[in-house]
Amino acid sequence: MNAPSNAAAVALDTTVPAPRRRRDSPGRIWVRRLFARRVVVLSTILLLLIIALALSISWLSGTDPNAISISQRLQAPSWQFWGGTDQLGRDVMLRVAYGGRYSLMIGFATAIGAVILGTLLGILSGYFRKIDGAVMCVIDAMMAFPDILLGIALVSILGPSLWNVVLALVIVYTPRVARVARASTLVLRDLLYVDAARALGTPTWKILWMHVLPGLVSPILVQLTFIFAYAILAEAGLSFLGVGVPPTIPTWGTMIAGSLNYMDKAFWTIIYPGLAIVLTSLSLQMVGDGIRDSLDPKLRKNT
Repeated sequence: MNAPSNAAAVALDTTVPAPRRRRDSPGRIWVRRLFARRVVVLSTILLLLIIALALSISWLSGTDPNAISISQRLQAPSWQFWGGTDQLGRDVMLRVAYGGRYSLMIGFATAIGAVILGTLLGILSGYFRKIDGAVMCVIDAMMAFPDILLGIALVSILGPSLWNVVLALVIVYTPRVARVARASTLVLRDLLYVDAARALGTPTWKILWMHVLPGLVSPILVQLTFIFAYAILAEAGLSFLGVGVPPTIPTWGTMIAGSLNYMDKAFWTIIYPGLAIVLTSLSLQMVGDGIRDSLDPKLRKNT
């Protein structure tokens, strides 16, 4: 009697094991944390739209943004000219989209240059104690000046041109990155795995490249987004003061500077480039905050 009951029990035990959940990769987990906040998602979409419009405006429009038409000067926004026209009859909206190329390029080039130079100085200053004092004295002296005043002085020395503005802004924002990189390097150089690498006779350059530099990625990435936004604002400020990019290059800053005398008659010539600066800078700041929150465990825990 026991045999049939055992056989029936075995026959009834037909449960299928539950499928194993596939573990998400670290990259997917980070992306999910980054876009957990709706404001970061909206800021990223807006930033991508601005970049896409700036890159594709020549293909979409097919007209010269610098074409002068005196008969159509200072026209209010309409179906023909969505952003109105400026004092020379040029389409304001078209020039804002086209000028985004230069403003975004200046911001991106400044951010990359400041991150590379600042990271190099910060690593060298934090890892090699002998040069730490001299490097930090120079960095502290540079940070004692307001950014805009130091930028004006450097552009006045170098001369007003697009790449001179980029070089001046790189010098202005390098100390920010250098201080962040130095602070992180001071912590990393005393960790056990770095001490073990030194004890094994690993070359110094290899320790810096393989053990110290990867630990700086998170804070440096956040600084890159912030400096991108700061550089766009700084370029607009320098162009507004007449010491930045030459007026022949249609950046957002030069558009505002060239329309100051007509702002009471045609306010749209300033509204649209100013709005582009505000939206781009704000989007970059929000994306930078999202990256910082997603990479910092303490901030994730608090939120």
